[in-house]
Amino acid sequence: MDTHALKIIKIERYILAIAMTVVMFLIAQISGQKEIIFPEVLAIMTGAWIAKRQPWNVNKKRIFILTCLASIIGVAIVRYIHLDLFFQVAICFVLVGISLLLLRTNFIPIISACILPVYMGTTSWIYSVSVSIMALIIIIGQWLMEKYHMRSINHFSAEEFDIKKETKWWLKLFLIFGIISVIPIESRNIFFLAPPLIVTFVEFANPKSPLREKPLEIFEILVFASVIGTMLRILLNTYLDCPLVICAIFACIFLFIAFDYSRITFPPAGAILLLPMILRAEDLKLFPLEVIVGAMIIIPLSMFLFKK
Repeated sequence: MDTHALKIIKIERYILAIAMTVVMFLIAQISGQKEIIFPEVLAIMTGAWIAKRQPWNVNKKRIFILTCLASIIGVAIVRYIHLDLFFQVAICFVLVGISLLLLRTNFIPIISACILPVYMGTTSWIYSVSVSIMALIIIIGQWLMEKYHMRSINHFSAEEFDIKKETKWWLKLFLIFGIISVIPIESRNIFFLAPPLIVTFVEFANPKSPLREKPLEIFEILVFASVIGTMLRILLNTYLDCPLVICAIFACIFLFIAFDYSRITFPPAGAILLLPMILRAEDLKLFPLEVIVGAMIIIPLSMFLFKK
């Protein structure tokens, strides 16, 4: 296939991702249910639709099961486990880790799917239903893209998952995450450790991750996503009273241009981009700063503590 054809296919995948995002925001706007907006959907689409190769060793069935399970756990913890926020987040992290170990996969975006409702205090099951439906659409979309040669076929192998090594790795992750999360969570400056940054922490804690070769570039794309998402929300939605869907469209376009320019397709950047769309107005101005500081700490820290 020639270069021009590949560019056309890439643009088509971008358009489909934007269309999916638009539908999510429109349904949320029409129904008045803000819980329908799931920022991590753009992160999952980035890996499952946009990236040349899916960055996670996971099949379609596991994507659906784990995403549904994570969203249910997150809402259930808010509804039924009335503990301090730190312990609620810690329970989320442990249960997600156990789920990934049992299903022998590294599909870490579900960390964000589980912790986000805890951060936002979401008690509505609409969140879980919405996340489950979007996960189903994403895997159907990926299947169609593979069938019509719009992307390479993803191959999953549970045998590549060394359960003993992964268990030790997760135990170390639980301990370190518990330590580094105390200050931002207990001080209620939670977006210094925003859910997509927690996913980033886990990604960089993997000694085999190719992203560890480009920490500065990953940091820049996260900062870019946080600034663009916040600026568009403030300028278009707050000051010009445009619907959130307009902010999301322009935000996605800018992010995809950045992906092409930097040649880095980093899924958590998609979630960082859309997260400002659901934040309170008073949280917006500090959000980019919190992402910058948080990323400056967790990226080098995870690389130092989890050496090859």
